[in-house]
Amino acid sequence: MIPVTFKFKFPSLSYAAFLSLALTWLAACSVPPSRVPPPIPPVPTSRATQTGIASWYGPGFHGKATASGVIYNQNDLTAAHQTLPLGTRVLVTNLETGKSVEVLINDRGPFAKGRIIDLSYGAGEILGMIRAGTIPVRIEIIDSGPHKIPFIRDSLDYTLQMGSFSQMENARQLRDRLARTYTDVAIVRLQAKDGIYYRVQLGVFSNRAVAEEQARELSQAGYPAMILEK
Repeated sequence: MIPVTFKFKFPSLSYAAFLSLALTWLAACSVPPSRVPPPIPPVPTSRATQTGIASWYGPGFHGKATASGVIYNQNDLTAAHQTLPLGTRVLVTNLETGKSVEVLINDRGPFAKGRIIDLSYGAGEILGMIRAGTIPVRIEIIDSGPHKIPFIRDSLDYTLQMGSFSQMENARQLRDRLARTYTDVAIVRLQAKDGIYYRVQLGVFSNRAVAEEQARELSQAGYPAMILEK
């Protein structure tokens, strides 16, 4: 039998094409399959909050200068707080009803023990607290104003405002009454948008706790006091 030889003819490849195929094959063997990275979870956000008892103030202070220098209007949505920076916007929620109101901190107070915020009459009316006088609330900071300042600070000097008057004579009368018992009583002239006001101020305190104690003593003696940051 005559042996039969089979010849197979392969298409010719250029050297460049052969090298390209070889590199592709090697790459496929050595590179592990790609993995899709897991989604990045959203960064949790939180608001500084405070819970406690809120009160409201109105007619007795209407038309008088606040700690920020703005004249108090009991119908505006404003509030007084002891430590939050003036200009801070907060959301106040009535924990009994769930009603909320956004207010601007433009004053200092309250000074009654156990209370954390003094709301304007307008804000108190929205929260339904006028008749009750006080309610449990939660305060949430929305905007801390133009300056980012810690929630509590004790590195400032403080003074006590005993009254604010549009007539100099009224300020003098209060100053003279206070000067019979207390030292370091002064009248400070304030130029506001709607006129000139005369503030009667007492003392300078480097520690807020000391200022608060003095304010309580004055209030018990019949002289309501407001703590101001100097």
